[in-house]
Amino acid sequence: MRRLLAAAAVLTIATGLTACSSSTETQGQGPGSAGGTPSTKLTVWIMRDSISDALVQRFTSDYQSAHAGTTLDIQVQEWDGIGQKVTSALASNDAPDVIEVGNTQVAEYAASGGVKDLTDKTTDLGGADWLPGLAEPGKIDGKQYGIPWYAANRVVIYNKDLFEKAGITAAPKTRDEWIDITTKLNKGGDQGIYLPGQNWYTLSGFIWDEGGDLAVNDGTTWKGGLDTPQALAGMDFYKKLQALGDGPRDSDEANPPQADVFAKGDVAQLISAPGGAVAIEKANPDLKDKLGFFPIPGKTADKPGAVFTGGSDLIIPEASKNQDAAYEVVKALAGEKFQTDMAKEMSYVPNRVSLAGVLSGSEGAAAMAIGAANGHATPNSPNWAAVEAKNVIKEYMTAALTGDAAAEAGKASQSIGEILNTKS
Repeated sequence: MRRLLAAAAVLTIATGLTACSSSTETQGQGPGSAGGTPSTKLTVWIMRDSISDALVQRFTSDYQSAHAGTTLDIQVQEWDGIGQKVTSALASNDAPDVIEVGNTQVAEYAASGGVKDLTDKTTDLGGADWLPGLAEPGKIDGKQYGIPWYAANRVVIYNKDLFEKAGITAAPKTRDEWIDITTKLNKGGDQGIYLPGQNWYTLSGFIWDEGGDLAVNDGTTWKGGLDTPQALAGMDFYKKLQALGDGPRDSDEANPPQADVFAKGDVAQLISAPGGAVAIEKANPDLKDKLGFFPIPGKTADKPGAVFTGGSDLIIPEASKNQDAAYEVVKALAGEKFQTDMAKEMSYVPNRVSLAGVLSGSEGAAAMAIGAANGHATPNSPNWAAVEAKNVIKEYMTAALTGDAAAEAGKASQSIGEILNTKS
């Protein structure tokens, strides 16, 4: 997923990405090498816009001070083409020591056999406290390859003026309350909510709330899950909510950009990551300080609605020449100190449930953190990217909103199963 802030000057931007591996040298010069003491250089790949320049500087300085003889070479990678770049690095003898990857990419990389199994480290890393939706994609066949780093998920952004005009004084806590207030907001030329027909991440949350899933694996075979009673119930709720606004049924939140639609001032709500508020205010500065946030409501008031947890994991390549030292870097990046610092500076959800409170100073981030406690991930298959690329769920949603949902769900589920069961 694309990040919110650029990490620039202090990062070494890797272009050719050759000679990227770590090294251990015995020299008489350089940090930690006086008198012939070995000096370890660790290469860390961080994705463009993941963390700020200041945050990288603090981490690098603190880490090197605490680990005499270790030098961190943090290199920025671009999202475009990163899949092939990481796959090639994992298959080489010249891999970096630590790599940030999208949480839904771990299964694909682990399938290559080039990612270190870190299952025996999960207790040391506080794994029992990890966000489920961030930890689960990093676990393949019972083994933990990806270590949760940070998360982001969707919330409801609302127009405070329109809520006030409709006499709504409190955010809804349940789905039923949400439908009620959205119905009140959807009148007088105002849209109760702008929800395009192909926002499939939001649909996924409704399906998970009902106890369903996008696909399931019986141990040997994948089966699409959109045609189950639970998934159809989730689609039915989506249809009711989507009808309380003028969102197009045949496009997603990017076409047209939903922030631009909301910025016109006649939309009461939309579903987005909190960062969507920045785009709204840029399009219409008059809405500054008029935007509120609340977690997507669940079926009952005691639990927020399920959400897709996007974010990043950290992996260690098998080809790293300093795996023990690389693990110490992962431990620091995934640890409480850095997680707290990163959450406060970047407004990301930290990887631990117990750290959600560090975001209390930001209304949007705090709402996101509440929802993250009920976070989920897409099916853990190396072929899931192909399901997304072929727009199977998006096309199903449009067909379900305009026709027979059950019949269309059967067709889509069959397609999902065929894709996930394809042997590479």
